[in-house]
Amino acid sequence: MSGTNTRTATIAVLVENEAGVLARVIGLFSGRGYNIDSLTVAPVEEEGRLSRITIVTSGTEMVIEQIKAQLDRLVPVHRVHDLTMEGPHLTRELALIKVVGRGEHRVEALRLADAFRARVVDATTESFVFEMTGNAEKIDAFCGLMRPLGLKEVCRTGAVAIARGPRSMER
Repeated sequence: MSGTNTRTATIAVLVENEAGVLARVIGLFSGRGYNIDSLTVAPVEEEGRLSRITIVTSGTEMVIEQIKAQLDRLVPVHRVHDLTMEGPHLTRELALIKVVGRGEHRVEALRLADAFRARVVDATTESFVFEMTGNAEKIDAFCGLMRPLGLKEVCRTGAVAIARGPRSMER
């Protein structure tokens, strides 16, 4: 969605860890024509009963409110939090970035990786694979700088987010 009245929302959803829950969440979005910019999901407790889904989406305030209300009505959903509206939060992604090049391009790729705190996790005489964590803008900027140096492939996890300070999903 584009337009001046749209915003990006990072929504954290605590759900039962059972078959079909993710399909129902995705179905809610696709059935109503809402876009998912990023989606991550994983169990979040030792017993494995609960999973946390982090969804990054965008829309008008009305659309985002509808998304939150519809998510909250799904049976396996315990809690829905719009982290972008509830206060300060941290958002991170993990990316693996493959750069293929020789000579000065290799030297420059390593220099930039150091500046961005990207770690070399694989190296050959012709390529590097960098591992990087950070917000989407940092990863986008790094990839943009790697493009002329031989960027070949990017693999990203999608956003995970958590409230800063003592606030949590459980309270």
